[in-house]
Amino acid sequence: MNHFNKITKVALIFLVGLGLSGCKDLTELNINPNGVSEENANPNLLLTTILTGMGSKYNELSFVNLGGVVQHTQYDAWFDSHNDYEWTGGILSWDPYYGYLRDNELLRRHAEEQGLEFHHGVSLVVRAYLFGLITDLWGDAPYTDAVKAELGDVKYNFPKFDSQEVIYKGIIEELAQANELLSKPDGAYTSILPAADVFFNGQASKWRRFANALALRYYMRLSEKETAFARQGIEQIMADPNKFPIISSVEEEVLMSFAGNNAADSWPSNTVYDASGSSYRRVKMASTLVNRLQAINDPRLAIWAKKVEIPLQVSATEPPKTSKIVNGVRILSPDMVQGIAIDTDPEYVGLPPSGSKNPSAYNLNPTPGQTSMNPHVSYINDIYREAKGDLLKARLLSAAEVDFILAEAAWKGWNLPASAKTYYERGILHSLESWGSANAYATYIQQNGVAFQNTQAQILEQKWIASWTTAAQSWFDYRRTGLPALKAGPSAIRTQLPVRIPYMPNEMSVNQKNAEEALTRIEKTTYSQADNENSAWSKPWLLQGTNKPW
Repeated sequence: MNHFNKITKVALIFLVGLGLSGCKDLTELNINPNGVSEENANPNLLLTTILTGMGSKYNELSFVNLGGVVQHTQYDAWFDSHNDYEWTGGILSWDPYYGYLRDNELLRRHAEEQGLEFHHGVSLVVRAYLFGLITDLWGDAPYTDAVKAELGDVKYNFPKFDSQEVIYKGIIEELAQANELLSKPDGAYTSILPAADVFFNGQASKWRRFANALALRYYMRLSEKETAFARQGIEQIMADPNKFPIISSVEEEVLMSFAGNNAADSWPSNTVYDASGSSYRRVKMASTLVNRLQAINDPRLAIWAKKVEIPLQVSATEPPKTSKIVNGVRILSPDMVQGIAIDTDPEYVGLPPSGSKNPSAYNLNPTPGQTSMNPHVSYINDIYREAKGDLLKARLLSAAEVDFILAEAAWKGWNLPASAKTYYERGILHSLESWGSANAYATYIQQNGVAFQNTQAQILEQKWIASWTTAAQSWFDYRRTGLPALKAGPSAIRTQLPVRIPYMPNEMSVNQKNAEEALTRIEKTTYSQADNENSAWSKPWLLQGTNKPW
């Protein structure tokens, strides 16, 4: 399968001016696709291409593609994929991920040949992150045979699909190797160009924390299927913080800033390079998230969403056929809303998930259609119109996620240094810190629905909230636990949420034998019958036998 096994020509970077500062947004770097041969590629120059590609793709996956599944957002136009999981086109393709893995394999090989332990360790973390995403999304996939076409054996052109179990346990082992390679003091590593590392500015200690925190993510991913293995792994990491340091503050989070120089290196919903503004305009807050944030007076709502421009109000004293705007409020007579579901909240109104085959018409939008501006539903905040900004970051792994993983592990009764309550409250604090609202913590943590009640549902709900713009992780948690208890809307193509991305058509034809063999290991469900095995509602190994999420 040459489309992801041949080492591609790698986009290399040249320096602007005589030196580079430690900035993380790449404003002082340019891409040079024709600069150096693969054999002579500098690991530092490979690194930026890999990290920016990986960060941007993960952000697109989480903010653009999967926000609808976990009901953070809904689209009011071009919505079939986002709202209703009718996945076609780019979301089905793993080609970009294997593309970054090809380049990363070149980085790993050069680093190993040149004895560059920092770059070698980083390449293993990147490899684990990308293969972890691939198996999270598709299930069984090429792993042990992948990105090996340059070895010359024809079998690597059509690699076998490894089981999820092999991939998950393989990447956990690679993260353990990375932890060892990155265990020296930062100053002990050589040949590092700090600005080329757009995540951590060349700090091995932070990459080491990333490796161990990522291992926690995947141990918890396996917790319903391989409980003893997952428990032992998490307890081992937490028992020895000197040997296994983890992400424990917002300063250690895995973030990538956007340069904002052009459409390719900017926040995806920006209106700076999208003259039509459609990428921003069609995104609305989902009512599932809005309603819950309102119920618990969550300070993050005002950071993520805009208030409705023109609230609705139904007045029984108005004559029939009344629809008028008075003091910024649209006043309606009862007959105008008879039989129509509307939301008259005066501040925030979310778009119901999969609630209609014409979502742009929701809440009596006076201008429904592809280019409408609905004044009666909350848009995402104006910060998401910008190309870059302090809060506009690809969030690959947050301190809050680590805290909630540990809160759940402690809730399960596993042997950890602190209680579930401690980790849970720390997760909330770290999320509020990340979004600039830490001053609200003391009040927020005491509220009904937020004050700790020692339930898995509460831990996963706060983790779901904290995963705003990183929806992929909430989807993976939902599949594993059924929490939060999300429900498909009335217009969704199935009555349950999907649990995997189907293999793409070209994969089924080009690598047909191996793809079909992988599908013999997948489990059909009641909801996948119409699609046969290769369905978004078929259960991969991780979910088989768990009775989750449905």
